Amino acid sequence: MTTDPQEKIKDLITKNKVFVFMKGTKLMPMCGFSNNVVQILNSLGVPFETLDVLEDSEIRQGIKDYSNWPTIPQVYINGKFVGGSDVLIELYQKGELQQLVEVTFAS
Repeated sequence: MTTDPQEKIKDLITKNKVFVFMKGTKLMPMCGFSNNVVQILNSLGVPFETLDVLEDSEIRQGIKDYSNWPTIPQVYINGKFVGGSDVLIELYQKGELQQLVEVTFAS
């Protein structure tokens, strides 16, 4: 049974308040940008799930099409695309990411 990558992506980001499509896993990131995202989310102390795009080529391409964003990692909060490593770092430094996750987990 093959699942449409777009459906699988939608399902993952709908079921998890914070979801990251990344290279590697949260315990073993496989690139610096993915590692940055994991470190930031860990520092906020919020639960998040990840999917290793290196393990699934359909999702690796599919997520780029889904978000219309060319790079990995990609972070979704409350089902909405937030951005990649650079965007997350910027939001974190401004204090906006903390506010976003507080609102997400308050509900």
